Amino acid sequence: MDVGVIGVGVMGRNHARVYSELKAVDSLHLYDLNGKAAGDLAATFGATASPTVESLLGSVDAVSVCVPTPYHFGVAETVLDAGVPLLIEKPICATAEESRRLIGKIPDGLVAGVGHIERFNPIVPEIKKIVRNPLYIEMKRHNPASARVSGSSVVEDLMIHDVDIMRNVLIPEGAYHLAGSGNQDVCSALFSFDGTPVYLSASRKSSKKIRMIYIEEEEFTVEGDFMAQEIYIHRKPGQYAVEDERYVQENIIEKVLVNKQEPLKLELSTFLDCAARGREFPVSPAQALLNMEICEDVARCFST
Repeated sequence: MDVGVIGVGVMGRNHARVYSELKAVDSLHLYDLNGKAAGDLAATFGATASPTVESLLGSVDAVSVCVPTPYHFGVAETVLDAGVPLLIEKPICATAEESRRLIGKIPDGLVAGVGHIERFNPIVPEIKKIVRNPLYIEMKRHNPASARVSGSSVVEDLMIHDVDIMRNVLIPEGAYHLAGSGNQDVCSALFSFDGTPVYLSASRKSSKKIRMIYIEEEEFTVEGDFMAQEIYIHRKPGQYAVEDERYVQENIIEKVLVNKQEPLKLELSTFLDCAARGREFPVSPAQALLNMEICEDVARCFST
């Protein structure tokens, strides 16, 4: 396939790198308003720098939209008008209202996906197989400050990944109550689904990068690390004892075998396969809209 990337910032460079490594890609075309940046990256990966978006769209079978979030709607609309299958980096648009308008413009049968990359982290399907009746769920996503981020709060930038996993993987149905607190850079949100608390926290002020998930069930507790791609299951203590006035318990800890792989490579190869076969991408625009609606619910908790 001939593939394009629009926008060669941090994520666009990653998309270009991965596409250049995929056997399914014949030629790679790049476009950015900064023509020199596109040309330099094209030279790095043996790609072609396109002079305009229109010339790129006339040369490709599928395209990644990796421009800053405020420009998602306009660029994606141009791609849709050209009838080219597209993958839009998350969030789908800057607001839920924009997202709804964009979804209304997607032609029937055109493959359109949204790049919620953690859905392709290999620990996510493994955790989905393990979890049955969660009593408590917690996810943390904390980052040092980044110059990459522009035009979005920590909710749409970081927490949205865990909102997606919460709503589209772990608890896909049911209403929730929400309490939240925070600001543009630090936020926590407590959801209650029929009595099951789900606690999400996100920060762009941390000195330590954290990507964790913690789930308690009646008989076991699951701990997962998104970065290390590791999962541990802690079984109920087999023995309690007091030794020398010290409380002791024996736990059974299982390490789940995870087939580690780069989530972006899995995401983009899945996208190209869907584009080639005309199949729906696993992260649909409708799911991405739901994620944005929930993020706006969270943001309202600290808007006053």
